[in-house]
Amino acid sequence: MSALWIAHVKVTDAERYGQYAKLATDIIPAHGGVWLVRGGAYVQLEGDDKPRQVVARFPSLAAAEGCYRSPEYQAALEHARGAADRDLVLVEELPA
Repeated sequence: MSALWIAHVKVTDAERYGQYAKLATDIIPAHGGVWLVRGGAYVQLEGDDKPRQVVARFPSLAAAEGCYRSPEYQAALEHARGAADRDLVLVEELPA
């Protein structure tokens, strides 16, 4: 069953976060992820506003988690730490 990687982000240091985003651009697809959303227009209806929305689809929950826990993603994530307030969830999609 496929899974979604969903992040809501409020960037606090654009330069450092930009370094993370540049690295993540290639890491996500290298682990089977397909970018669906990276920023863009949105409407905040409930909860805390985090103006950057990111969604990627992975072939499975295990693949998405494997990507997150991979050494290359963890190295990229070092640039995001302290440069953004992020919420990230991995969730299985319903069968088609």
